[in-house]
Amino acid sequence: MGLVLLASAIDAKALIDLKILIVVATCLLFSPYIAKLLKLPISATEIILGSLLAFLGFIEESEKFKLLANVGFYYLMFIAGMEVNLRMFFSLKNSFLRRAIIYIALLYALSGIGVSIVGVSYIFILILPVMSVGLLSTLFKDFGKNCAWLNLSMLVATLAEVVSIVLLTIAGAFLHQNSSWFEVGQNLFYLFAFLAACLLGFRLLSVMFWWYPNLKIILMPWQDKNEKDIRFSMAIFILIIAVMIIAKLEIALGAFIAGSFIATFFDHKKDLEEKLSGFGYGFLIPIFFVYIGSTLDLRMLLDLNLLKESFLLLLAMVCLRIVCSSVFIKKLGFKNTLLFALSHSMPLTLLIATATLSYNAEIISLSLYSALILTALFEALIAMSLIKFIANSKKMI
Repeated sequence: MGLVLLASAIDAKALIDLKILIVVATCLLFSPYIAKLLKLPISATEIILGSLLAFLGFIEESEKFKLLANVGFYYLMFIAGMEVNLRMFFSLKNSFLRRAIIYIALLYALSGIGVSIVGVSYIFILILPVMSVGLLSTLFKDFGKNCAWLNLSMLVATLAEVVSIVLLTIAGAFLHQNSSWFEVGQNLFYLFAFLAACLLGFRLLSVMFWWYPNLKIILMPWQDKNEKDIRFSMAIFILIIAVMIIAKLEIALGAFIAGSFIATFFDHKKDLEEKLSGFGYGFLIPIFFVYIGSTLDLRMLLDLNLLKESFLLLLAMVCLRIVCSSVFIKKLGFKNTLLFALSHSMPLTLLIATATLSYNAEIISLSLYSALILTALFEALIAMSLIKFIANSKKMI
């Protein structure tokens, strides 16, 4: 009786939003326990929950839910950017950079050759090598900050993720519906102008903070009851999104760079990343994963062709990384090189982002979109399990 009265008091769209709000709250509450019970990554669990709840009819299409999910994705990229201290790249040895560049170049070159041979859409040249540090960063909880192969993997993945996001932004300019060549050229100009401005800004801020080191403390005091550090970080995050929207560029790139800016210039605030991550992973980011799960139709799991496509994609992406990671075999040895390759084989967030871009641009079908979402899930589960199994195996060379 109460639900009937509530339904009559508010319109249909508001009722859908209210129902989604209750579902999201339930997922936020129970997903950590379900993930622990099933021994799955919590992000994968949230995707599964979103898919199951949508199948049961608890989640319907909602623009507000989609908007909030997009904010969650951008915040995830912001947190990923906070893993990147840009000074780290300027201090890397030439030998390491050379190997990293060869590794990334091989990923895209072999993808291009494979795509040409098989005859599938050229968007797969971006899809197969796509890299993300999201799930990779969770491995530090198991292996610690002093794990040599994992630290190397994180550095290379960070560089590869930047390349993936830039290429995704460029692809977005070309794949945007009803865009003319003038608009594509304009977007590319804005992109390179933005990247050049970021590089110039990095140089100028380095000099400014060197001359006025106390400015950092003013912006982000050591102790502050008003949470100036969080307010400043959120202001940077929102402003960079506004700039990317005005320039019609990929917002994920701006969010990532904003996070890198915070990590590079305000590294004296050791607890800042933990505070921002706590808010993101406790609220905004799970909404993104639940939403992604809701876009996956579970009935497609009965389609053997879809499962076959997903398995072949997974196999191609893992094998590609194993082959290309051979450039590090002298430095890491066979076992650690294999772990290195597997740690790059779970690009959950960016693979989903690339699949979404391709589907919205009508480059891939709904079936292939679903296959890519399944691939992202299977990769996270299988790669994580294999990493733990191989790392604990003492018989491998």
